[in-house]
Amino acid sequence: MKFVELAAYFEKIEHVSSRLTITSLLAELFNKLSPEELEKTVYLLQGKVVPSFQKIEFGMAEKTVIKAIVLALNIDKSYFEKESKKMGDLGKAVEFFKKQFISFEEKALTILDTHKELYKIAVAGGDKSQEYKINSLSFLIRQLDPLSTRYLVRIPLALMRLGFSDMTVLDAYSWMIGGDKTLRPLIEHAYHVRPDLGYIGRILKEKGIKEMQKIQPVICTPIIMMRAERLSSGKEIIDQIGECAIEPKYDGFRLQIHYKKENNKAEVRLFSRSLEDVTYMYPDVIEGVKKQIIAKEIIFEGEAIGFDPTTGSFLPFQETVQRKRKYDIIQKAKEIPLKLFSFDLLYLNGINYIHEPFVERRKQLETVIQAKGDVLKDIVVLAPHILMKDPVKIEKNFDTAIAQGLEGIIAKKLNGTYQPGARGWNWIKFKRSYSSKINDTIDCLVMGYDFGKGKRTDFGIGAFLVGIFDKRQEKYATVAKIGTGLTDEEWRTLELRSKKLESKIKPDNYYVDKQMVCDVWISPSIVVEIRADEITKSPVHTAGLALRFPRLERFRDDKRETDTTTLSELKKMLIEQEKV
Repeated sequence: MKFVELAAYFEKIEHVSSRLTITSLLAELFNKLSPEELEKTVYLLQGKVVPSFQKIEFGMAEKTVIKAIVLALNIDKSYFEKESKKMGDLGKAVEFFKKQFISFEEKALTILDTHKELYKIAVAGGDKSQEYKINSLSFLIRQLDPLSTRYLVRIPLALMRLGFSDMTVLDAYSWMIGGDKTLRPLIEHAYHVRPDLGYIGRILKEKGIKEMQKIQPVICTPIIMMRAERLSSGKEIIDQIGECAIEPKYDGFRLQIHYKKENNKAEVRLFSRSLEDVTYMYPDVIEGVKKQIIAKEIIFEGEAIGFDPTTGSFLPFQETVQRKRKYDIIQKAKEIPLKLFSFDLLYLNGINYIHEPFVERRKQLETVIQAKGDVLKDIVVLAPHILMKDPVKIEKNFDTAIAQGLEGIIAKKLNGTYQPGARGWNWIKFKRSYSSKINDTIDCLVMGYDFGKGKRTDFGIGAFLVGIFDKRQEKYATVAKIGTGLTDEEWRTLELRSKKLESKIKPDNYYVDKQMVCDVWISPSIVVEIRADEITKSPVHTAGLALRFPRLERFRDDKRETDTTTLSELKKMLIEQEKV
């Protein structure tokens, strides 16, 4: 397919908000593509050239893209900048000027040709890489038609904003194969094990739906992490899963570790809960994995937490979080060393352990971690774990964990499997009964914001709207609009991140009452942890519930938009609150 045909689909999708219509357009497009074209097109739809978890970025700021545009169209830079600001859209500005420009180089490039050139731009490095990127993008602008250039320049700026999520693409795959969305659960299960939308689409095209059942874990491709349910007493836990394994719940960074050793050369990749490759952030963990893991290939999970070697105590999250950085990494690693408490095994030496019972996964995990028992030298350690069936002992174990500065405990079903991407009863977080002062926090999605007034004019944001996921409607329902409780730095952080995610229309999967409409909508991405005094019933918030006196606890960069608290969970919290 020619890129100009793809651009026509981009334009259609950009101008509709209905998820069903977008799904239909995507399925129609996918049916016209070859397997390889489908794979590359899905990446381009996301504004990328590779899967989201691969750390390949264009490294082109708006000023750099503008240099490529004015070079391609041979126009005055200041004039172009002035006109593009009036339009408020760099993509539409280049399209407008391209229509006035006569190019003898213009030709109908294919999707694969265009993707190939964009990939070269993304991976270019070295002293003259910026010059190469500008010249290459400029050449593409001259070759492509006006409409295509609108979307071409948006890709390196991560500004595609076509208004749909990965789940919409999975729905479109189901429509492509079967004409409805009944195949979505099977495709989604495969996606949770291998969250590469392009790969999933290509395999569907090449081999059909049956191949989805054969998808296996692959080293250096993250598996979407399993989540836990929550209960508020030892009795409830035993009633639900019987005798279980009790482990501490650490308040640090949950990591998924991918390790392989070949020809005496070891490779390690660390992925966060949001599937971000964070390998470069934790050199001490990398070193520990290389020294202590006895395996050819392994995928396992653990929690990295700050540790004070002089006292033997754990550091609070506020200190551990300082390790999440792009600069001065080595120095901060010396100041705040980490310990990786390993707690689950997913894959080992060619064998998929996802479907094995927890006791077997734990048994195998114990065989691959070589620990000397030295509190200073052992970076990778096994999370302590004890079998329990007495509710009273579970409660005492929880109290001990809290006294040690931990977040609590996790109960694990002994014969439970690992369920990628799912929240089920195989893992249960122990949380105390909620009182009118809620002890637990709520993970919310930032949906939009209102402009600031007075002092907050400087920040651009006066209040922001948050919501949780309603599984029945497959939409985000609102629970609070927050205008206080943030530091100046937090307001600025929110404003900077929101700017990159602004949506011209309310996303179709947002369910919002007219009284809560925002000045600016934000595409689903930013997850925040909110603390509140109480859950109350609400006639204006679409969840039917609201958070009383909500305030920001922290940004949850380790969580994806799909990891928010659900409406059913919030209702359970309300029931527990009313018991008090």
